[in-house]
Amino acid sequence: RQMLSNGEIAASLAASLYRILLGFVIGSLFGLVIGMLTGISSLANKIGTPILNALYPIPKIALLPLFILWLGIGELSKITIIALGVFFPVAMNTYSGAKNVDTLLIKVAVSFNASPWKIIKTVIFPGSLPMIFTGLRLAAGTSLLLLVAAEMIAAQVGIGALILHYGDLMITDRLMAGVLLLSLLGLLFNILLHWLERRAIPWKVE
Repeated sequence: RQMLSNGEIAASLAASLYRILLGFVIGSLFGLVIGMLTGISSLANKIGTPILNALYPIPKIALLPLFILWLGIGELSKITIIALGVFFPVAMNTYSGAKNVDTLLIKVAVSFNASPWKIIKTVIFPGSLPMIFTGLRLAAGTSLLLLVAAEMIAAQVGIGALILHYGDLMITDRLMAGVLLLSLLGLLFNILLHWLERRAIPWKVE
């Protein structure tokens, strides 16, 4: 109650939402573009896929000190590490989705003299949506982990900083309030993605 009345919860939530939403949107957009490009272009596939496979296993939080060194201790380093963590699952799942679209559907579109852009827009992208949303759900979990880790290392305000602060002071009730806030944020992400998925691909979701 005291954390709510003094604005501590609101300030931490606002700071974390800003970082995670911006990082998630940036990482997702780049992931969609790169994943779709490598999925439909043999040249991009040959160049991009080995790079993605080589970089994906690197623990992204291990790169945070480098980003702090390069980008400073402000918001940019935190948003960048979240965006990077989101990028890989979205890119790789988009790539898989584009690669596994039914070739018969593509041949039908070609037979109707559809342009390459029309085929991507009406056949490949819609056919990739189930895998894209799988990547987005995986990315949502990753973004929360990276958010908390980044805020524990390099932030004064945020859910991660709040949890670390009260953990150091051994004030368990306030620490648990931070953990509960993080859980609610994860639940909100899940509900939002499920809502978007039902509207984007109603034929795939019950």
